[in-house]
Amino acid sequence: MGDRWHIEVDRSVCIGSSQCVNQAPHAFHLDSARQSHPLDPDTDANEKVLEAAEGCPVEAIMISLVGSGEPVFPPEE
Repeated sequence: MGDRWHIEVDRSVCIGSSQCVNQAPHAFHLDSARQSHPLDPDTDANEKVLEAAEGCPVEAIMISLVGSGEPVFPPEE
């Protein structure tokens, strides 16, 4: 069984660029206020979700491991 990720979007930072939706439409959507939301906050680890987080122009997407809370993105420094 692979890793499970918890996805959060800081909507106070999100600018609604839709980069996440373009990169991972199966994982993100924009609401009527153009704020990003994960479709399912807990999901299987997925390269497209990671690419969406890495490509967010304002770094509003955080990914952690379900259970332990260990950060996946952004990585701990």
